[in-house]
Amino acid sequence: MAEMDIFEAMYSARALRRFKPDPVPDAVLTKVLDAAIRAPSGSNEQSWQFIVIKDAAQRKKIGDIYRKAGKILLALYENRVRPEHMSEKTFNKLTASAFYLIDHMGDAPVLILACIQQVAPAGPPPKLPPEAAEAMKHMVRMAGSSIYPAVQNIILACRAFGLGTCLTTIHAFYEDEVRAVLDLPHSVHTYALMPVGYPSDKFGPITRRPVSEVVHLDRFGNHWKG
Repeated sequence: MAEMDIFEAMYSARALRRFKPDPVPDAVLTKVLDAAIRAPSGSNEQSWQFIVIKDAAQRKKIGDIYRKAGKILLALYENRVRPEHMSEKTFNKLTASAFYLIDHMGDAPVLILACIQQVAPAGPPPKLPPEAAEAMKHMVRMAGSSIYPAVQNIILACRAFGLGTCLTTIHAFYEDEVRAVLDLPHSVHTYALMPVGYPSDKFGPITRRPVSEVVHLDRFGNHWKG
């Protein structure tokens, strides 16, 4: 197992989207995926499923779908306003990197698809009071809590092994096509598509807005001063 201070990993594991063609050893991928399943999951159901895509033909098919989804992203980004905390240079570099991946997702030596498998209820659905039934509308948004911690573990484990990766989601615009390529049952839903490989670009350091700008004490607007 690679050894790296957890804070060093977090402070340098920036999103990387350009990869060398070098293969990633299965032993390393196994360690990365074993790190993924150490993450918490809702009610400890561990309902995650991970699809590792190494076959060149399969990667190309997923890459073609991602490229098609990228056209939607390009339309969404057409009039995107640069965030105030980003310089013009940083913003253009980020945009160029994201657009590069649209055309090169299938070139990454490994793709990892992070999914959740729906667990069939053990009995008849519960009778909920009206207010609870209304609250259940938020369940779709809450579902990611059972897979995204595992995705973050993948990011950090990749960093420890000198691998680059990033979290992407636009493949979900065409999830049915992804499902057909990978023979996913209807009970399995995709949440993240992650290219993995030895990066052509460098790791961190990561620049972020200061804690005092985004953390509030007791109520919104009372900025953290610690």
